[in-house]
Amino acid sequence: MTERHTPIRVTVWGENRHEKTDAVVQELYPDGMHATIADGIREYLGDDAVVRTATFDDDEHGLTEEVLAETDVLTWWGHRAHKEVDDDIVDRVQEHVLSGMGLLVLHSGHFSKIFKRLMGTTCSLRWRNEDDRELVWTVDPAHPIVKDVPNPIDIPQQEMYGEFFDVPTPDETVFISSYTGGEVFRSGLTYKRGRGRIFYFSPGDQAYPVYHHPDVRRVLANACVWATGPVERKLPMLARTAPVLSAMDAG
Repeated sequence: MTERHTPIRVTVWGENRHEKTDAVVQELYPDGMHATIADGIREYLGDDAVVRTATFDDDEHGLTEEVLAETDVLTWWGHRAHKEVDDDIVDRVQEHVLSGMGLLVLHSGHFSKIFKRLMGTTCSLRWRNEDDRELVWTVDPAHPIVKDVPNPIDIPQQEMYGEFFDVPTPDETVFISSYTGGEVFRSGLTYKRGRGRIFYFSPGDQAYPVYHHPDVRRVLANACVWATGPVERKLPMLARTAPVLSAMDAG
């Protein structure tokens, strides 16, 4: 197997709109949610990761071809500006995922153009934002994403996400959440698309300090390690080939 990059190169992408207009979010995340998420990954991975940030208002949304070529794992948090994300950038990110870049889609990123594109469904769900308590239950204790993570993760305040969640059947269900109102939600799901690995993780509404939660930060760090693909970035291609057995016989 081709070796992975060491350290892992992570780009944390944030929409960075709530932080500019909402006093509650500004107080919780004075440097932006993307900065807090990046700090959490650095906290747990240390010298094993090089973490940069990018935001919607950067040139090309901060996701130039050069940045993505130097990114092993991209994390994505968006909410207000889903429809404003440039389709050319979505195409670019999709190609890099299919070529082997990892993608972590966070919370309301379920409705982002890139996630809906990769899933091929509406990615709709039920929601309620009334200070629910969320318990994030591990359902795959052998999965590397749950390494050193308690079961359950107790999040005192969080937006409720509930089923039905209109996504394809995941390759793996890592977490299921339960809420004060009795709802449940598939809150940690993995997918493979082309050569790339995708992890969707729902905890993380902007109105609550979820990305300061040590267990949430641990999950994101673990997921970056899991989602990192091989060094060689290669898009799967259509190719006509000779029959394998004939070629072996000829040798």
